[in-house]
Amino acid sequence: MSDDLKVAVLGVGKMGAFHVESLSRRTRGTRVTVVSDADTARATEVAASVGARTESDPFAAIAADDVDAVVLASPGAAHEAQVLACLERGLPVLCEKPLTTESSTAYDVVKRETALGRRLVQVGFMRRFDHEYAALRELIGSGGVGAPLMLHCTHRNPAVPDFFDSEFMIRDSVVHEADTARFLLGEEIAAVSVVKGAPTSSAPTGTTDPMLVLFEAESGALVTIEIFVRTGIAYEVRTEVVGERGSAMIGLDQNLVTKLPGGRWGGQSSPDFVARFGQAYDTQMQCWADAARAGGVDGPGTWDGYAAAAICEAGVAAVQTGGRIEVGMGGRP
Repeated sequence: MSDDLKVAVLGVGKMGAFHVESLSRRTRGTRVTVVSDADTARATEVAASVGARTESDPFAAIAADDVDAVVLASPGAAHEAQVLACLERGLPVLCEKPLTTESSTAYDVVKRETALGRRLVQVGFMRRFDHEYAALRELIGSGGVGAPLMLHCTHRNPAVPDFFDSEFMIRDSVVHEADTARFLLGEEIAAVSVVKGAPTSSAPTGTTDPMLVLFEAESGALVTIEIFVRTGIAYEVRTEVVGERGSAMIGLDQNLVTKLPGGRWGGQSSPDFVARFGQAYDTQMQCWADAARAGGVDGPGTWDGYAAAAICEAGVAAVQTGGRIEVGMGGRP
């Protein structure tokens, strides 16, 4: 490798463009050399902003001589083939969730990486790198609140496109809570249930928004999730742990609280996920880049991506049937 880690970024929508900027402006020891996107005009615009070249074929980008590592922010359906191509070439890759769109294919990726004998795939569960989540995990792990009995999670968006139906809410939003619960509790999720209530008037016909999702952890600890993606207000993510000897909460958005004439007081909530988790994304990228320069990764891996996919599949089945669905997972290869 050269002094700088040469990175190809595949997919430069909002998330991919943010990663290009992070790699170019805020991450030490990295340089974006190749940008690839089906929207060639968009790829050209983003590449020009950081002095990179474009490549219309993502697999040509992965195979290029001027690429040491890859960031995948392409559509989820493309991830399986692109991740496998990175494994074939032995390149470290940061893959935005989902690892793949099905748990069976995610498990195949786990087995392919395991057969190589080295970790090369990191999945973009950036909350693990957020200072508040890291502090909460340390508190739980140290026994500071006693044995954790419940997690209460809130996940709200101001607005989403109409294609964001109830099942998509599970796969694209609740997936973060799936990884968060595993990260904080240190155990797998055994079953998922979903309760549908009255939908907001802004939800498309046939979409239940909000919903309440219940995870049952292997220890019996319960995880409740309010998922509401059309609040019309702000991006809000909160998590509270309730233990045998105390409780703790993160995500209160109380960095600045004002008291103004007329009896008005309050602060400002995050407008979107990038504003809320910008620090986590940048910390994640620096950790990944440092590990990639050494030929590996340092963060949530293929097993975590597989576990999240299996939990979300159970969640989708719970949405469809209204029943309690056990999470089916294979053993570690």
